[in-house]
Amino acid sequence: MAAEPVLSVLFLWHQHQPFYKDPLSNRYELPWVRLHATKDYYDMVALLEEFPKIRANFNLVPSLLVQLEDYAQGKAHDKFLGLTQKAAADLSFEERQFILHNFFMANWENMIDPYPRYRELLDKRGRSPWGEDYARVPAYFKEQDWRDLQVWFNLAWFDPWWRERDGFIRGLVEKGRGFTEEEKHKLLEKQYEICGLVAMKHRQMMERGQIEITATPFYHPILPLLCDTEASRMAMPHVNLPHQRFQHHEDAKAQIERALADHEKRFGRKPRGMWPSEGSVSEQAAELMMEAGVEWAATDEAVLAKSLQPDPFSRDDIYEPYQFQRGSKNLNFFFRDHELSDAIGFVYAGWNSHDAVEDFIRRLHGIRERLKVRDGAHPRPHVASVILDGENCWEYYKQDGLPFLRELYQRLSEEPLLQTVCGSAYLDEVKELRHLPRLWSGSWIDANFSIWIGHHEDNQAWDFLYRTRQFLVQYLESHPEAAGSPQAQLAWDEIYIAEGSDWCWWYGDDHSSANDETFDYLFRKHLMNVYTVLGSKIPDDLHIPIKIKRVVSAVKPPVDFVTPQIDGRVTSYFEWQAAGSYQTEAGATGTMHRAQNLVKAIYFGFDLNNLYFRLDLSHPIDPESLKTTGLRIRFLQPEGLEVLGEIQADKSFKLTLINKKPGQEDKLAELPPGSALKIIEFAVPLKHVSLDAKQPLEVILLVEKDGLEQERWPADLPIQIPHPAADTFAESWVI
Repeated sequence: MAAEPVLSVLFLWHQHQPFYKDPLSNRYELPWVRLHATKDYYDMVALLEEFPKIRANFNLVPSLLVQLEDYAQGKAHDKFLGLTQKAAADLSFEERQFILHNFFMANWENMIDPYPRYRELLDKRGRSPWGEDYARVPAYFKEQDWRDLQVWFNLAWFDPWWRERDGFIRGLVEKGRGFTEEEKHKLLEKQYEICGLVAMKHRQMMERGQIEITATPFYHPILPLLCDTEASRMAMPHVNLPHQRFQHHEDAKAQIERALADHEKRFGRKPRGMWPSEGSVSEQAAELMMEAGVEWAATDEAVLAKSLQPDPFSRDDIYEPYQFQRGSKNLNFFFRDHELSDAIGFVYAGWNSHDAVEDFIRRLHGIRERLKVRDGAHPRPHVASVILDGENCWEYYKQDGLPFLRELYQRLSEEPLLQTVCGSAYLDEVKELRHLPRLWSGSWIDANFSIWIGHHEDNQAWDFLYRTRQFLVQYLESHPEAAGSPQAQLAWDEIYIAEGSDWCWWYGDDHSSANDETFDYLFRKHLMNVYTVLGSKIPDDLHIPIKIKRVVSAVKPPVDFVTPQIDGRVTSYFEWQAAGSYQTEAGATGTMHRAQNLVKAIYFGFDLNNLYFRLDLSHPIDPESLKTTGLRIRFLQPEGLEVLGEIQADKSFKLTLINKKPGQEDKLAELPPGSALKIIEFAVPLKHVSLDAKQPLEVILLVEKDGLEQERWPADLPIQIPHPAADTFAESWVI
């Protein structure tokens, strides 16, 4: 009997942060490099020591390593760090205001609420404060409160892995409050130390053969757009492009070559593999990687689907590497399974670890069995590529994802028909690769570049970059004596930094964060620095923000009573006009980018008898495809109440009221059914919702598949609904 085929699994954890440093002032604008060092960068690779059978790939962006090195050597300074170092008793009013605004920037559910003292300080500040509230809060904070907050903002970013192994970190967590200035400064010293250990630990694990370290072009640029912004037209033929065509393959080449040289210096060898920034590829970019000696790269399955056209594409095609050739050179490609990758990145965070791991292993075996049947009597080796950020998703997991990763690695270590692999080692064993006739120009997001070009903000940034680069070239042509000077080198560094993908990630409507203004400022500052170091006047328009400040919340509160007809249709324009709403696309913006949500929008409102909810889905309602999907409205106020909704074959919406208080879970009542025709509409009688007078209700929506959480809206703070009473809208009116 022939041996059972084994499915290989290639994990590639991508570790990256924007370049927060202003090289002229040596000031770091944001603290995320050092905080992610203690939460993700070291422990993610060190964890593999517990699982010697596991092989993995870690992509380390050179500009991240430069910043880690700065912190390790005490060269990096950021405002968050400075306000932690400062004695609590000496903080000014303005500094305390900054701390109140910024020292709770963490996932509240998983990084604040589990720690009684940190949660107490958040509640003391207020969970939804407005302008004048911040001015009043300092009166309620004592000196010890400020010091404890300084410590907890940094301590909460230490992965549980450190609490298991470091007595000092564990002691601080157990102590919880009443920290001293000495303990605070020792905690910061621990941060610096860990920043210095990150690259060393990766090198150690590489040298023992358990991981492969890959690289990204130095400052994380979108290579195809550096080569030619016209590359975006392959996927978006009608895109509005910048006024000036940016066409500098020499910059793309420099970014690649500098990355390879830095990697060799740090790790003793050049990388064989490369994750081009955001999985962005084109034929021109691939040729530059080939010329630099890169042996393999990775991108998304959607790029493969487009590259194989007009031949038919099956998702089974992604489970093997391909070879792209130009002349005598070639570049091998792995293609990311976005379903497996996004399951870890977005889906499993709300599951318990055991169920998540079981689902992941089940999916892998399903792929293996399917390929076995397809190959028949001629089995070939196959690999499933799981590629995602190695940092940003874990704050949405309990205990920073440590239980999930441990159970996942343990299961994979025990599975005889699954094996984890390093990319180069796998390619060394697979001698015959499928030929890739052409390479589509696109990224891991929708196989295009719409995140980084096409919006007027993105295009303005490209035009500013073009103009500044032209100024630098013309300056050096007219001042040949300056060509090799430190000032010229610094000016070129600033151009390369401004070519990074991170700035246009935040421009446009695709993503937003609490730090939009900072990212906008940093991009423009890097361009300003080119003029400054060459002693030239900065163009006035570089001082004006590119990012349009949108004071638009994902949540719009209700402004009047509503009494919609529960029929699964928008009966009239005015039916839900006065209701509140939450747009999931607006609420999901941020560092992470996910696939399309099932739920597009949530509408909510009430009269004096019922709460009303309307759910708009991203595709037409099909009871058959949604028959194992459940939609839960979970009440955080009043606590312990849930409404489970299930779409029935007749497109009614079955509603069950459930008591979810710990130890008391039971069914309370069957509610009048809703409707799921074009939209989902339903009512929850207020008689079932007991709440103190004037206290608002707080709810979240959970989307479940086979009883396991798939989506959570909002992901952080709940939707607040005003207390239903006759005078709720006494001071409101609607046109």
